[in-house]
Amino acid sequence: MLTIVPTTTTNDFAPTRAAGPALSSELRIAVMRLARRMRQERATDTYTMSQLSALATLERDGALTLGALAAAEKVQPPSMTRIVAALEEAGLVRRTPHPTDGRQIELAVTADGVKLLAADRKRRDAWLARRLAELNPDERATLHAASEILGRLAQS
Repeated sequence: MLTIVPTTTTNDFAPTRAAGPALSSELRIAVMRLARRMRQERATDTYTMSQLSALATLERDGALTLGALAAAEKVQPPSMTRIVAALEEAGLVRRTPHPTDGRQIELAVTADGVKLLAADRKRRDAWLARRLAELNPDERATLHAASEILGRLAQS
């Protein structure tokens, strides 16, 4: 159970654990288990998580060069080349000439790619909504606050 106790050096309050593993360990395990469970709810197992992530980045950010997509996904360009090749072969991504640099191409998600992502999100959101409905209002409010904090942690 989380308790709030005053620290000895300041008037601030710091979260501590009365017993058991550290918060960081508990949080890591819980997030990993939830992520694994969410992956089990994917609409398709035809595409890898790396492929779906790259596709989602293109949908969110719009057309990108291969280098920009690799940087956004934090992978090396040769790995992104393979990911994009598979997505393009499946008709989920298209290549177009770069508008200002003739040496480069831009990648964009196709209508089929948008449909695939929407189906994937719909299935996972439905599963999570069913699980959240099992919680009481206070638990849902706590998770709402935690989701904002987790979003900030993920940005760094």
